[in-house]
Order: sequence, then C-alpha cells, then structure tokens
Amino acid sequence: MDYVHPEALVTTDWLADNLGASDISIIDASFHLPAAQRNPQAEFGATHIPGAVFFDINDIADDDTDLPHMLPSPEKFSSRIRKLGIGSEQHIICYDTNGGPMAAMRAWWTFRIFGYDRVSVLSGGLPKWQNEDRPTESGETLVTEKHFFAKFDPTLVRSLDQMLSNIDSGADQAVDARSTGRYNGTEPEPRAGIRSGHIPGAISLPFQKLVDTENFLVMRSADELKAAIEEAGIDPEKPLVSSCGSGVTAAPLVLALYLLGHTRAAIYDGSWTEWGGRDDTPIDV
Repeated sequence: MDYVHPEALVTTDWLADNLGASDISIIDASFHLPAAQRNPQAEFGATHIPGAVFFDINDIADDDTDLPHMLPSPEKFSSRIRKLGIGSEQHIICYDTNGGPMAAMRAWWTFRIFGYDRVSVLSGGLPKWQNEDRPTESGETLVTEKHFFAKFDPTLVRSLDQMLSNIDSGADQAVDARSTGRYNGTEPEPRAGIRSGHIPGAISLPFQKLVDTENFLVMRSADELKAAIEEAGIDPEKPLVSSCGSGVTAAPLVLALYLLGHTRAAIYDGSWTEWGGRDDTPIDV
C-alpha cells in the first residue's frame, strides 16, 4: 500500500530541486536531551541547509511552567514564526540532525496544532542530506519578518487532567513511545527525580519501530508502519494519544498515523516528565 498523505514527507531530492524557491521555508528543529551535552543552536550556526532558520523548541514554548518545551500560546507562536521570516503562504520543511524521528516531527505537529497544514518533514534529515554531499552553509540566515497567524486546535493535544480521566474512560488509546525498558520501569529515566513505569493502560510502541534504523531513520513504508501499529495492539481507527518522555518522540507515531490517513491522533504534551515527576499520579510497571 502507499501512504495516504505522502505530502507530510519530502525527500532530499525534492528539497534539492526546490532549494531557494520563494514559497519554501526550511527550519532546523534539532533538539537533544541534556545528557547528550550538545548545543543544537551552535551546531546550526556551524552547519545547516542553505536558507534554513533555527526553530528552538525550548524558546518557542510556554515560559510559565517548569516542564520542558510545552506548547506556547498562539500569540507567542505567531510572533516567533513571523520573526523567523515564515509567512502563512509558505511550504514549511522541518528537519533535524537526528534524521527526523524526534524534533522535526514535533515541529511538524506543532505547526499543525496551530492550524497550519502546509508543513512537511525532510526524510532522513541533515544526516542524509550531508551523506549525499548536498550543499550546506554556516552562520545566521538573514530573514524579513512575514505575516503568520496561528489558530490553536485543542483536539490534537492532551493535558494531565485529560490523561487522568482517560484511565477510567478509555476514550483514547494511550500509547507510550519510550523504550520497552522505560515503559516497564526496568530502565532509569534520563531526567533526575522522575519515577519509572508507565501510565496505567498505556500500550507500548517504541518510536524506533516506526523508522528505518539502518537508513538515516527515515519513516518505514506504509505496510511496515501498519504492521508495527497493529502488532502493538493499536486500532488506528479509534482515538489515540501518544506520549513519551517530554512530548518529542511521541510525534513519530502521530506522523505515522497521518501518513496512513489517520489525521486526528493527539500528543500528551507533558508526557512522562510531567506524569512521572509527580507523586500523585498512578503508575504501572
């Protein structure tokens, strides 16, 4: 079978052919966990796809919470996107330095939740682009502020209270995209002070099963995605909320479902950092 929504991905060949087009905006949405000791903004300054701007998920975020990179208000999102030189008529291409399974897909979901659907993920990201000896540049990209208006869609995100209610109601299939060890509580959490285990009733589907780990972490074929989702016990026709450590690696499942034609999957934004960081939330191991 083919993807139902192939437009959610673009290839390096396609981007190379369209590089410099006036209606294309490219963003580097790279993000790394603190333990990686990497600075994505400094890496962007050293090497990025020509014309790209840096989309900082820790800056384009809610300042009124201790939780990492929670969604900002529509007003803040609009302001930051305008300052990146991105307008409401442009085709936005998201990539990251990990190939695409994490931050680029989180950025893709973020644009969608703020009412913007003309957005795609670069398959294979910067690693595949560089492996093919395609052009890069360094320094800052000069931009002109453009008009951008965000309209928040609350149906694509879930809160702590909604996740607590869902334990009893089962309205959403809750899916945990972290590793099997973290889901089972046998692997330590990368953030200090976070309890181990998973939300009661959550289904385990590590995001790595949705990407080709031997080919720049590109999304697997439609048949492979369908098989992985069904093998996990997920019914793609029913409402679903994806979670992970901090709402980033939850995005590959949402993108996989979107590619297969299921466009309404949500993300629990606080994810395990919020749930496991509290002492009043139930946990299974």
